[in-house]
Amino acid sequence: MKFVSNVRLLLMGAWLGAACFFSFAVAPGAFSVLENRELAGSIVSRTLMIVNLSGLAIGLVLLLTSFIKLPDPAPFWVWTEKFLLVLFTLALAVSEFVISVWMKLIRTQAGRPIEELAAEEPLRMQFANLHKYSVWIMLGAMIAAFLLFFLMGQGSNKSAAVENKNEFKF
Repeated sequence: MKFVSNVRLLLMGAWLGAACFFSFAVAPGAFSVLENRELAGSIVSRTLMIVNLSGLAIGLVLLLTSFIKLPDPAPFWVWTEKFLLVLFTLALAVSEFVISVWMKLIRTQAGRPIEELAAEEPLRMQFANLHKYSVWIMLGAMIAAFLLFFLMGQGSNKSAAVENKNEFKF
């Protein structure tokens, strides 16, 4: 069981690292380095799709493996983990399959780069609102992943303690 716990922890940590790298390096870096904001937006959208889909796959795997019975888990923490996993997975699904699709539709409807639209134009305002929601949903998924990482780490330590309990008997 320790192996399963460690793999689950590794998956969550890998996604959390990728999400942090995307949020704090890739997205701001693309917009600060590239003069063409449309190209920067395309790079960020493509990278966000990879982060979202990988997180969605990881969330589903972790949700399925959360039903593996570990030694002596407290029911409250088991259900807290399941709730956070569902929240994490749903947030990424909404980000990828609702908000991102809607933002692409707005870009298509505009027919030109979003920055060329007047600030008070409805399509630009709608795009800005969707971007804000996208950032908040990503932040929520990252917070859930952060909490899950520590929750799974505690579970990994407990299963290791149970497995090693008999090793040091004299």
